[in-house]
Amino acid sequence: MVDRGWANIYSLTDDQIQKLDEAERQMEMHDLSGAEEVLLAMLEEDSECIPVLSNLGNLYGKYLSEFERAVEYYSKVLELEPDNAWARDERRRYQRYSSYD
Repeated sequence: MVDRGWANIYSLTDDQIQKLDEAERQMEMHDLSGAEEVLLAMLEEDSECIPVLSNLGNLYGKYLSEFERAVEYYSKVLELEPDNAWARDERRRYQRYSSYD
């Protein structure tokens, strides 16, 4: 395990961290389908991985303007981690633009 200078509170494996880094790089380079592919594959392996769900919310909200899907992913984060203020704020932001009440 590599010392990354931050707490790995979700007990992510080195492989998960590498894939998350890859997906984030792809988003920054606007390879959105590549990022989506990596994140959805990760979600199949662990459907309750908070960082994956959060990154999918970010991908669909910020990059793809699919606000309802972003809200769905942030809602999943909040089901698992009700005190996650960041996910709550992001969900609220995208609810303004979606048909969710």
